[in-house]
Amino acid sequence: MTNSQDNRTTAAPKAQNAGNAHKRKEEGGLWPTIRLVIEALLIAFVIRTFFFQPYNIPSSSMVPTLLVGDYLFVGKLSYGYGPHSFNFRVAPFGYELFSFGPLPIKGRIFGSQPERGDVVVFKLPTNPKIDYIKRVIGLPGDHIQVIRGVVHINGNPVKRQRLEDAVISKGPHAGMRIARYRETLPNGRSYIVREMLPNGPADNTDVYVVPPGHYFVMGDNRDNSTDSRFLDEVGYVPWENLMGEAKIIFFSHNENISPFLPWTWITGVRWWRIGTWLGS
Repeated sequence: MTNSQDNRTTAAPKAQNAGNAHKRKEEGGLWPTIRLVIEALLIAFVIRTFFFQPYNIPSSSMVPTLLVGDYLFVGKLSYGYGPHSFNFRVAPFGYELFSFGPLPIKGRIFGSQPERGDVVVFKLPTNPKIDYIKRVIGLPGDHIQVIRGVVHINGNPVKRQRLEDAVISKGPHAGMRIARYRETLPNGRSYIVREMLPNGPADNTDVYVVPPGHYFVMGDNRDNSTDSRFLDEVGYVPWENLMGEAKIIFFSHNENISPFLPWTWITGVRWWRIGTWLGS
């Protein structure tokens, strides 16, 4: 009897230890990792949806401020939430699988107006599936005109200071000199623009009268930018089409980088551009 009781008494801790080991195994298994990934994805989704949206630069229309290969965060709260603030589109290899938006709302929630000089991302008025990034030059009610490459706002020329020319270092236009100017808007915002041609296609325009609730935008690379000067292609940008203000460059690479050539990951990154502040 005594031996039998001893056996039962000593067997209980063994069973309990086995249960604890099994429980620890479950706790240290795959589920905590999956839960951590799900939580991280949810946090990233909330941040991307309501606060900051990543955006990459596909063209040279904003050179020298933004270069092809720059990746930046767009502040979605800068101008509040509008119909296009929550657009989602999944289109691998150009084939659209899923899209959401725009929302059927008018105006903006927590809305505020952009200022002259803001670099904004917006839905192209002539094709809302396309995102554009330009600089705000004209506000509602402004009269905008370009005369011999100089922007005039309400009849007054925008101040421009000639800088040292940029020189193209490689490619078919290697050695070509490009005029650069520091442009200063009436509110004091200053930035650098480029003029590739002495008499570009949109260096002399009629007077544009910006409608209420709209904005006049231009690229910093003046002779290589399709912007509000071209009414049939871009025109005036409605307030509702603004997605946010460009805030900061978080990554940048040149055209020589390749995901399949690891040694280019170091030499192809423009380290000096990471952290460049763009916002107001």
